[in-house]
Amino acid sequence: MSNVPLPPSGEYIKAVRESSRAARTKANVSITPESIKRFLLSPAFTSTFARLRSAHGMTMPLNFPSVASELNVLSVLSILNFASGYRVPLHKATGRGAFDNIRAFIFGAWITSSTGAGDDFSAEGMASMTEATVADLMRVTDLIHVERAHESIPGVTVGELGGPIWEVVQLITKTLKETGEALKRGGYPDLGSFVLEALKEGEKAKKAGKDEADVALERLVRGIPAFQDMALVYGQPVYCFKKAMLTLHSVALRFGNSESSIPIPRTTHLPIFSDNVIPSLLVHLGVIDLTNADSSLGLPQLFPDAQNPERLQALLSAAEPVDPAAAKKEKEVPKEGPLLTVEQAFILRAAAIDACELIVQTAQELDTSDAAEDLSWLKGVTLPEIDAWIWAVAKDRPDYRKLERFALRNTAYF
Repeated sequence: MSNVPLPPSGEYIKAVRESSRAARTKANVSITPESIKRFLLSPAFTSTFARLRSAHGMTMPLNFPSVASELNVLSVLSILNFASGYRVPLHKATGRGAFDNIRAFIFGAWITSSTGAGDDFSAEGMASMTEATVADLMRVTDLIHVERAHESIPGVTVGELGGPIWEVVQLITKTLKETGEALKRGGYPDLGSFVLEALKEGEKAKKAGKDEADVALERLVRGIPAFQDMALVYGQPVYCFKKAMLTLHSVALRFGNSESSIPIPRTTHLPIFSDNVIPSLLVHLGVIDLTNADSSLGLPQLFPDAQNPERLQALLSAAEPVDPAAAKKEKEVPKEGPLLTVEQAFILRAAAIDACELIVQTAQELDTSDAAEDLSWLKGVTLPEIDAWIWAVAKDRPDYRKLERFALRNTAYF
């Protein structure tokens, strides 16, 4: 967003933390030590954390000819990791959620490119991307029209491009074109090459005693418009940088245990990759309390059922056993959550970033000597693990899948 200044050089991670806490505090969004402890010690968390703490979903079942090729596709998947605001219309239209639709698009584009039809994920390919190509690769060409009454002929309807699926197609196309143009201006053949250079700069800085992730993050954000995930809230910048940090973490997860030549940044200290799922779940699980938040922005009304004690107790309890066959049949279209303004969305995303900082801090200091089971592992939880757990558990439990998530339309940030 051009009206928002970038953070000072060398302070990008710090800016995410500090701007998030400032926005959360200014909006009077409450996060108490008691609510955090209740969450950390709940059966819902303790019984599933080990299983779900690294379920990030960023791997692709594709056969890559080189590490560089895989890095490029992983980077494109990261930069297109948005459309959460269209979760419900995408489910209705395709039977899949936002991220699964993006993955399907990436898969389709890769298969097409590998048959000699051109490389859609080169800088040139992205810069020349069209809405028609995106719609075709997403297999939604028949879903991007809406009907309206003819202006002058009564009883006649005409079809025109429009509707939520068309908006998603436009967002994907715009993001790819902007990214491709930025890469071409910088002389990079593809996004993976740009990401690799940022990682190498980070590695070089690490030898000089600097935080390699911060250096690489700054390079990504400064270079690519779709990574500039920030907004003005109460007249002050709030920095989330979800996709840029997720790119670094995805690289670390994918290549950290391999013998590739890709420099691997340390990412366990990164703030969470705040989208719409994590803030919404933290509200439902009683960690983020909007009861006394800024009423002029309508924050207390966003999730009216979240403070129901019986409901909260059920959500914090261990999950009921699920029959996999019944769960497969049950896949219903999720209920649309509240549609938010940019300011509301950034406040909730900022609150989630700050909440997870406090969760990890509390976990490290928590006295678990009186617990009925060994919970000493809590002292070692990391921010990306908390992020992965919340994101994964939202899909893992049938009752969590039904929980409303807020939506922000027309954004390519999450």
